[in-house]
Order: sequence, then structure tokens, then C-alpha cells
Amino acid sequence: MSDPTPAERFAAAAALRKHPRLKAFREQAAFDLDPFQQTACAALEEGRSVLVAAPTGAGKTIVAEFGVFLAMFDPRAKIFYTAPMKALSNQKYNEFVATYGASEVGLLTGDTNINASARIVVMTTEVLRNMLYADSDLLRDLAYVVMDEVHYLADRFRGAVWEEVIIHLPSHVALISLSATVSNAEEFGDWLQAVRGDTDVIVSETRPVPLEQHVVVRSKMVDLFDSSGQAATNRVNPELVQLARAGGHTPHRGRQHHPRRWEKRADGDGRASRADIVGMLQQRNLLPAIFFIFSRAGCDGAVTQLLRTGVRLTEAHEREEIRQIVEERCRTLRDDDLAVLGYWEWLDGLQRGVAAHHAGMLPAFKEVVEELFQKKLVKVVFATETLALGINMPARTVVLEKLEKFNGEARVPITPGEYTQLTGRAGRRGIDTQGHSVIQWTGGLDPQAVASLASRRTYPLNSSFRPTYNMAVNLIEQFGRQRTREILESSFAQFQADRAVVDLARTVRKQQASLEGYAQSMQCHLGDFGEYAALRRELSDLERLRAQKGEAGGRAERDRRQRQIEGVRTRMRKHPCHGCADREAHSRWAERWWRLKRETDKVSRQIHGRTGAVAQVFDRVVDVLRRLDYLVPDEHGRLGLSHDGRALRRIYGERDLLVAESLRTGLWNDLDAPSLAAMACAIVFEARRDDGQAPEYALPRGAFRPALERTQLLWAELDDLEQEHQLPGTIMLATTLALPMYQWAKGAPLEKVLRDAGLAAGDFVRWCKQTIDLLDQISVVADGPVGRTARAALDGVRRGIVAYSSVA
Repeated sequence: MSDPTPAERFAAAAALRKHPRLKAFREQAAFDLDPFQQTACAALEEGRSVLVAAPTGAGKTIVAEFGVFLAMFDPRAKIFYTAPMKALSNQKYNEFVATYGASEVGLLTGDTNINASARIVVMTTEVLRNMLYADSDLLRDLAYVVMDEVHYLADRFRGAVWEEVIIHLPSHVALISLSATVSNAEEFGDWLQAVRGDTDVIVSETRPVPLEQHVVVRSKMVDLFDSSGQAATNRVNPELVQLARAGGHTPHRGRQHHPRRWEKRADGDGRASRADIVGMLQQRNLLPAIFFIFSRAGCDGAVTQLLRTGVRLTEAHEREEIRQIVEERCRTLRDDDLAVLGYWEWLDGLQRGVAAHHAGMLPAFKEVVEELFQKKLVKVVFATETLALGINMPARTVVLEKLEKFNGEARVPITPGEYTQLTGRAGRRGIDTQGHSVIQWTGGLDPQAVASLASRRTYPLNSSFRPTYNMAVNLIEQFGRQRTREILESSFAQFQADRAVVDLARTVRKQQASLEGYAQSMQCHLGDFGEYAALRRELSDLERLRAQKGEAGGRAERDRRQRQIEGVRTRMRKHPCHGCADREAHSRWAERWWRLKRETDKVSRQIHGRTGAVAQVFDRVVDVLRRLDYLVPDEHGRLGLSHDGRALRRIYGERDLLVAESLRTGLWNDLDAPSLAAMACAIVFEARRDDGQAPEYALPRGAFRPALERTQLLWAELDDLEQEHQLPGTIMLATTLALPMYQWAKGAPLEKVLRDAGLAAGDFVRWCKQTIDLLDQISVVADGPVGRTARAALDGVRRGIVAYSSVA
């Protein structure tokens, strides 16, 4: 690259003078900022919001860190950093504490509350949404909000929360939105501009560490793309195509071939074993590596399989450091729990440089794996795709064993977006000059399809927003019904629907012009050919119906159908157009007109359905709340919240109305603390594969069973009411975890509870924390004894491994 000209040096100096904060930030950074980072930071310093869309590992969080840097220059300004996962929140909290000190940083994740009034507060997005609805004092002096992984807005279950926050944040707060590379970033930016004001959209598709992509076929690692000078065209490597045709068999020339140590175990379809691939990567200096396996059991099994081969990837001093870190991080866990959790086997794997990482693991164990991997002490991690979502855990190499995964119903190919997210972990900035992705050969693999998957970088961001009961009462309390409708019509969901309407309306206009042309062409000088064509269609429909029915319906029914046909045929023959010499030509135009008219009417109905679609759902939600007296009109006819409506404001979750109704009608008044914990668990639990229903003998005894029966009956009544109002409703309560949660809240040992639950420790902890969230809401909302019972239930559930926190 040539040296900059005097004019370019002058322009760069002028830009730095214009952005003194950015200049100071760059001077303290470990490496200079990329152009997209500089552009985004400059926009922030000039007072605008930003949407930054860039690949995983490109350094989007630098922009967020500059937002924190800006906030700390103002003695009063605060910044909130929101993240979609508690693990990511914990990680950012620790990073900010290391930079700014514990006194300046807080953490709010629902079950963790540290220094909430700090100037830098890391939180989950739901916590910020709840703050906005409660008009929390903590919002005072808020200057910036970071929304990390904002593409979560498309998440079917939680995505609406991101839109709620974006819509309701005070207008003076600058929004720093960080997203993976999405194909419609400009559309999302246009919406942000519409609802937030000045917003710059900065898109980068450049990886800071280039990605080399390979396929392992037996003992051979082959480049995916041709490296002979035509790689820019994403041309598939001819050698790989040849190997694919040969079914993964590598031809050997001569008799002097001596397989290397890792070549000997490739199976019949060309797949090398995991030990082979690890050995290959180690020899090529491509560790540390993450192997993505789309199954928790598969991850655990891969670790066991690799350890059985005797693999050891660490030196003696590394093993000692690993043991010290693990013992320090896990010292608060009880000895009898460690055995249940498989601690000693896990520690053996870590000391040999191998670990799993998935949601079924105890959060404390996952955090240790992340720390050891970042310190380059663990060399190989077998992980599910959740690791690809935001956590700072880059590797030199990413290995994909399969290009399909089970989505809960069937095995489906991974999408280009998922491929990009997974391989985004490959390449550590400042450490690696290249990242590497390795795809393991399987029989029938199509190199061209793999190349297509690997060369498409983006996926669309689509809204999953829908009004909920809790959202409705909160917004109506703050803004009234009419203003709430207007707010909901400003959602990204409606924005996208309106854009679709523009395209649909354009289609209708084009089709209407064609309809006029067709109508012109079918004009007949003898009469109304449209009328005649309608008779022909009616006759055709009746004859088709007669053929379908056949002898069905008896003789009287057949005679009636025949009389209908003869009547239409007679009217058709008497019509003036029947005698036209151009009748068949006119008929062809009439048929085209009719088909296009039917299609145009269908598009027009779509337009009608999308116009105000979000507000229409809101109106149905309001109708249900009025029927149940959560919303009541005042003397002027304006809707307001009843006492029960105000309680509903503090209940969040998929079953907000069911919880509110259960409390209002006293269904849970007779429950003790363990039984209320079991009930809360049945409300929040989502079964993975079965229907989630435990047999009666596997439910807690005493007051729980009649209370559950009444709650299920209430659920059915609400479901009928929602169907009546064309709302989707919720699935039945899942009771399979109710008894284990009851036992845990009563003090049962971990071993028994995990055995009865049939869950991994990490899953059990996650459902305990969801249960705690709901019990916490109940303890605030419920009057008298139920509130006290909820607080006792909280204490019962929040113990042992559930109470463990690495950041507290």
C-alpha cells in the first residue's frame, strides 16, 4: 500500500480534531480501529445512534466500548449494556470491572443484582424492558444503551422484547445496536431512523482475520475453494470434486505409502475419526479448535471417545495451572455435589486439554471451560451451536462434523446464516493471521452445495413482535389505548408489513392494468362476454362436481344436479355471445381475465390483512382483558386498569394472564412453599420432546393436586376465550418437573433430584432460575399469605448449585 498523500494526511488530521474523544480512545486501544469501527464511533461522538452489522469476530463491541468511554467523560451520564444471555452479561460485566473498577459497574440479570445504580450497568434485555415499564429511577441520566446481538429480535420467543425496548427508550438516549451481518440491515436501519431519529447504518462484511475453508477426506485436508488464482470466484477445488466422485477414497500411487499415525482409523465412507482430526490439527499447528456437534450427548460422548484414545494436548505446567483455576472456581461447591456432577472426570479432561460446552452443563463448569479456552489451556472443545452466540471464545479452527441438525421435528440443513455464525469463531484477532474452518467429509456430501453455503454470508432479519397481555396493560397505563395503538403500529413488525404492502399494492396496480387489457380483448359486439364466460365457468364447475360425486346422494340428488346443468346450458345457448364467430378466442381472454382477477383479489386480501395487523392483534388482546375486567372504562369511557390490571403489569412471561387469573381467583392460596415452587415450575417449564404431562402418581401430594387441577381448568377456559378472539393461546402446563422441583424446594439432595428429573445439571439450574423469576414476581404481586409463601419458596429453590454465581 502506498503512503498517504499530503491531502489524505490533512483530511485524517482534521477528522481527529473533529473527534477528540475518538482520538483519545484510539490512542489507548490495543490495535488501531478498522474503518467501519471509526465511522460508527465518529457518528456516536457526533450524537447519533448507530446500527453496526458485521461478521462474528469483526470487533463490533469496540463501538460499544467507545460508547462506555464517552459516557465516562460525562460525570453524570450512565450507559446500559444489554445482552441476550446471562453468560454474555456475566462476561461483559467482568470485562468492564477489569477496565473501570467494580465501583463503576453493575450487573442485573433477573437472579443477580450487583451495584444497580452504577454508571455502567450490564443487564439482560428483559430487565431493561421491565425498567422501562416501571419507569424506574435507575433510568435517570441514562445517555446510551447498547443492544448487543440485536438480531435476536427475530427470536420467536424473546424477540419482541428488543422491539419493546427500542420503541420505549426515551428519545434522548443514543442507541448502539450491534448485529450479525443481516441481508436487510438497511431496512432495519430505516425503521430505527423512523422510531429513534438520527441513526447511522454501518455495514461491514470484511472479516478482520481471513477464513480458510477446508474439507477433511480420510487422512487428507483439502481446500474447499480452488487456490490456483481463481479462488475469488468461489470455484470449488477440482481435487475435492474428484475425491467426491471417488466416494472419499484417496488413490495411492505405488506401494511405498506409509500411513501417518492419524490416518489409520478412517471409516468406510471417508470419515476420519475425531482423534485423527485432532492429531492432524495439532501437527499443522491449527489448535485450539472448536468442534461443533448439534447434540449435547454428542458433545459429552466426543470428549469420552477422545480421552479413551489417550490423547494429551497439554504440558505439565499447563496441567498445574488448569488444576489451580478449577479448584479456585469450584471451591464453593459441596463435595457430595461434585461427585454427582462428574467433577473428577471433567477435571481429567480439562487437564488433558479437552472439554465439552453446552447448555446441559452446570453454568459454573461452562464458565471455567470458557476461561481456560481463552487462556489457551484447553485446546479442543466439543460444543453445541449456543457457543456461537456472542460469547468471546474464538479459536484458530472451527470443525463442523455435519452440515445438518435436528430442529425438534426433523433433521434439516444448517442455513448460510448459521454457517457464518459458527465459522465466525475461527480466527483470533491479534493472534492468528488466518482462521480455519474444517468440514468433515460424509458420504454423499456435495462440494458445490458446501461451497454455496460457505460463500453466502447473510440472512434476513424478520420481526417476531406480537402484543401480549402484560404489554397491553403497561402501555395503556402509560399512554392510553389510542396512543398505544399508534405505538404498536411503529413496531418493526408493522414496518415490515407496511413495506410488503407497498410491494403488494404495486403488484395489484400492475395486475389491474393487465385486467383492463384482457377485458378489452374479450369484448364482444353481440353482448356482455364477461356474463357469458361466467355461465361457462358455472357449467364447468357443475360438471366437475357431478363427476366427483358420481352415484353418491341417491337418484333424487343426481336428478337435481342434472337439472342444474341443463338449466345453465340452456341459458348459455340463449346468450347473444354464444353465436359469436370469435367466441373461443374471446373465451381464452376471459379465462385469463378470471384467473388474474382471482389472484388479484387474493393479493388485495393480503393487503387488508397486513394493514394495521399488529394493532388488530392488540385490539383482540384488549377485548380479552375487558372481558376479564383487567381493563375497565371510566366515566368518560376511557379504558384504564383495574386493581387486577395493575397486578398484571408486574407479571412477565408466556403465561402472564394465567398467573394473574390464578392469583386473582385464589387458586394457589392453600399451597405451601415447596408446592408453590412446583406450581411455578409447571407454569414456566417447556418439555423438550414429550407432551410434558406427568402421571398423577408422579405429582406432589397434598394441596398441590387439586390446585393443579383447578389451574389446568382455568387454562382451558382462557384458551377457549383466546380462540374466540382469534388469539393463539398457550400450550398446556408441563408437569414433568413439578415433583423434582417440589423435592428440591423441600431440601432433597442433588443426586436424587437430578435422577428423578432425568435432566442434566445445567438444564435443572436453568429451570430453577426460571422458576425463581416467576416466584419473585408472585412475591411482589400477591397479597398476604401467597406473597409470603412465594418468598419462602424462593429461599427453598435458591440453594446449592442453583445459588452458585461466579460474579457475585
